[in-house]
Amino acid sequence: MSDVPALRRGLAVLRVLATRPGPISAAAIARELELPRSTTYHLLAELEAAGFVVHLEAERRYGLGIAAFELGSAYLRHDPLERLAAPLLRKLADRVGHTAQLGVLHGNELMYLLKERPPAPETLVTDVGVRLPAHLPASGQALLAHLPHPHVRALFPRSFVTRTGRGPSNLASLRRALAEVRTRGWAVEDGHVTPDFASVALAVFDHNGSPLASVSVTFRHVCPSGCGETWPGLARDVRTTAASLTRQIGGRAPGRA
Repeated sequence: MSDVPALRRGLAVLRVLATRPGPISAAAIARELELPRSTTYHLLAELEAAGFVVHLEAERRYGLGIAAFELGSAYLRHDPLERLAAPLLRKLADRVGHTAQLGVLHGNELMYLLKERPPAPETLVTDVGVRLPAHLPASGQALLAHLPHPHVRALFPRSFVTRTGRGPSNLASLRRALAEVRTRGWAVEDGHVTPDFASVALAVFDHNGSPLASVSVTFRHVCPSGCGETWPGLARDVRTTAASLTRQIGGRAPGRA
C-alpha cells in the first residue's frame, strides 16, 4: 500500500503531460501538482525508464513517451476505432477501386487492423493482424512523420530491415522520407513492401492532435526502377476518409484547436 501514493502521483504527471499541446518543463509539472522538485524528477525518471515519458534534453522538457501512446492506441483500437472505421474504409475501397486498410503502430511495427477489398481485389501480402516494419509501408510513414524526432530515434536504434531493397535503410534516410511526408501532406511507397504494388496513406489523429492510426489504399503499380509518382488524386480520397474518422473519434489535426 505504500506504493499507492507514488502511483497516484505518477498518473497525475501523465495526466498533466496528456493535456498539454507539447512538452513542458519539470518545474511546470511540479508547480501544477504542488510537488517538491526532487519528487517530480524522481517520478519523471521512473516514467522515462518505463517508456511512458520522453526527456528532450536540448529543450529541458518532458513529453509523453511511446508507451503512453501505445496505451491510448490500444484503448481505441479494441473496439470504437474499428467500428467507426469499417464503413468508411468500405466506401473508400468502393470509390477508388483499391484495397483500403487501417493500421496502427505497435512499437516499431505497423499492424493492420482492418482491410476492405474492392469488387475486383488483388492479392496482397498485408492482412488483418499482419505486422510490417513501420518504416516501409506508407501507413507506417504516415504515422511516424507526426511523432517527435526522439520517439522515432528510440524506435529505430539499429540497422533497418528491407523486403525488396527499396525504402529507408537507415535513420538518416528515414528522416528524409518523413520530412517529405510532412511537406507533401501524405505518405507514399512504391514497391517497399511488395514488388509491383504501391500505397498512399494519411494519418488519423486523436484529441491531442497525435497520430493514432493511418488509412491507406494499396494498388498494383509496375515500375521497375521507381517512378517517383505521388498520386495526389488518390491522396484526396484517402484524406477525406482519414479526416472523417478523425472527426468521429473526437480528434483534431495538428495545429487545429
